[in-house]
Amino acid sequence: MSKLLPPESLPVKEVALEHGIHVQTVYSWLKQVRDKGQSVPEHYPSSANYSDAAKFSVVVETASLCSIPESNLIF
Repeated sequence: MSKLLPPESLPVKEVALEHGIHVQTVYSWLKQVRDKGQSVPEHYPSSANYSDAAKFSVVVETASLCSIPESNLIF
């Protein structure tokens, strides 16, 4: 379970394969932990899985969505 949490934050599928268990079993364990009130992050693709070019592309593509005036941005 600890491999699903930061700092590793591995995908559920990867942890299931590594331990030879079904993916749904891991999701079930996560649900049980959440139901007990413990904070377990949702699993979205880690930024570590993307190249620097891909990350930069996202920044450029979403820059126009920013509500901060460009003059206040620090590069």
